[in-house]
Amino acid sequence: MGQVISRLANQSSDYRIAAGYDITDSINNTYPVFTDLKECNVKVDVIIDFSNPDNLERLLEYAASTGTPLVMATTGLSQKQVKLLETASTQIPVFFSANMSLGINLLIDLVKKAAKILEENYDIEIVEKHHNQKLDAPSGTALAIADSINSVLQQKFEYTYDRHSRRKKRNRNEIGIHAVRGGTIVGDHSVIFAGIDEIIEINHTAMSKDIFGNGALRAARFIHRKNPGLYNMSNLIDEE
Repeated sequence: MGQVISRLANQSSDYRIAAGYDITDSINNTYPVFTDLKECNVKVDVIIDFSNPDNLERLLEYAASTGTPLVMATTGLSQKQVKLLETASTQIPVFFSANMSLGINLLIDLVKKAAKILEENYDIEIVEKHHNQKLDAPSGTALAIADSINSVLQQKFEYTYDRHSRRKKRNRNEIGIHAVRGGTIVGDHSVIFAGIDEIIEINHTAMSKDIFGNGALRAARFIHRKNPGLYNMSNLIDEE
């Protein structure tokens, strides 16, 4: 994703990559790349992070100490790490979204509306598919979809991640979440509402990583000069 964002920024007159952070420094770039954030002496307007949850604490420390807004696009964060983001947002602007695609965020809005109407008579299942190199499962986006559905239901549903070890019928008040890993699938999320004699399915398929890069760059432009706080894609969409 770092290379994707670099390419997209180079193709636009609105953005310039000032510096990079990579613990391996294995890629040749036209901008300086630091293997240690403490050594970064380049002033930047916004940090975009598409890396690994293990980097979060040192990244937040750097962002807070320099007063730099942060776009957090890394997935697989624990609840404790999300709390760290919330704490950091009292000092700096933090943009956090489980998925930087505008299309996925539209899907989330649609499934919330569908869940309100279909809650009584439809079973809800979420299937996500990603490439075979993805570390976390289920995806952060699948969990965000499930959370958004749960937020509008009259009764909170439980999440079921695995059925092969459960020798019993499906619980009515549950959302099934299933992960598929294979090949070079960029990202595919389907929300299935299964009722009696009919199925309603809402699907989003990412054809390239550019949609995530473009979303992150738009988030960077949005959060630049914002007051400290926690922002998300809904805030960006509302402002645009």
